[in-house]
Amino acid sequence: MSDCLFCKIVNKEVDTDLVYEDKRVVVFEDINPQAPVHLLIVPKEHKENIMELENEEFDIISHIHEVAVKMAEKYEIAKDGFRLVNNNREKAGQSIFHIHYHLLGGRQLQWPPG
Repeated sequence: MSDCLFCKIVNKEVDTDLVYEDKRVVVFEDINPQAPVHLLIVPKEHKENIMELENEEFDIISHIHEVAVKMAEKYEIAKDGFRLVNNNREKAGQSIFHIHYHLLGGRQLQWPPG
């Protein structure tokens, strides 16, 4: 999608320091971090939110979780704990309409989140 910020990052049209990339996802630091570690895990294929996924496409969610575990270990937050968040649609807090997950850690996270 031509006006999607995350598509522009995936396509290297916006300069972003990627901390991880494979054939299915990119990972980079959130520009407005809510924790000492706040990464965004973004699929390369554009889908507005998880409600757009077809049954055969849900394996991307498993892959995102695998990458989240790798990043939690890399950033040394796996032992103490971390949060993996996916917001769907505006009322849930989604502001960029391209599936993405927030990986947060490095401090005591509160519950409920908001």
